[in-house]
Amino acid sequence: MPATVLGDPATDAEDQAAAPLAPRARLLPALAAVYRAQLSRARVSRIPLLFVATFQSVGIMVLMRGVVDGGDEARAVVAGSAVLVVAFVALNLLAQYFGQLRAGGGLDHYATLPVPPAAVVLGAAGAYASFTVPGTVVTAVAGSVLFGLPLGNLWILAAVVPLSGAALAGLGAALGLLAPRQEIATLLGQLGMSAALLLGVLPPDRLPTPIGWARDLLPSTYGVEALARTFDARPDWTAVCLDLAVCAAVGVVSLAVATWAYRRAAVR
Repeated sequence: MPATVLGDPATDAEDQAAAPLAPRARLLPALAAVYRAQLSRARVSRIPLLFVATFQSVGIMVLMRGVVDGGDEARAVVAGSAVLVVAFVALNLLAQYFGQLRAGGGLDHYATLPVPPAAVVLGAAGAYASFTVPGTVVTAVAGSVLFGLPLGNLWILAAVVPLSGAALAGLGAALGLLAPRQEIATLLGQLGMSAALLLGVLPPDRLPTPIGWARDLLPSTYGVEALARTFDARPDWTAVCLDLAVCAAVGVVSLAVATWAYRRAAVR
């Protein structure tokens, strides 16, 4: 009877060899998967907060109606209030989400998946920005009716919401990922939304010069300016496109910074 051969070196080497890792997912399919997952999550847990953001913006316009009659000031109030919904969700809530994700070890879960870091950041940012669309539209329509502004050019929201959302979501994600503690991430998100409120809703002509400079540094300012220009009887579309281009450029930079911050936080 032949003896059983034990400890064959060739067999042991094959058994001990590490199994090859699955190939890293491509950016676009991974981005779509993260986007759908985040949008589904946001749809369930963020609807009450979206209602609060919309109610807050409409309430601000009602209050400002008592001190603003019309003209450029009314356009600034309506445009700023509409973009404020985007700031509340895309900046404030996303900063809190990534701060919580980092503090709770959620980044470790994403780090084990063959998903590019850019897909995680862009997917979450896109989902949160998309979630702001209903509230932004409701606020813009309500404000236009309240102040007697034309409704014909509100289609520009199709460009203002994603571009402003990208810029603010990238900023919110970066704040949440770079903050050393979850509480600080929440604080930074709240401060960012407050800046969007004070510098976006208030008419720029009434702001002191140093505050006006700070307003120019806020990413949402250019989305507000683009929307406000479309309320004119004869909008300057060149200026509108320029504002949207600046907003898009800021969005690219802020999302790139957020992606870098994600890589930095994931390896710690």
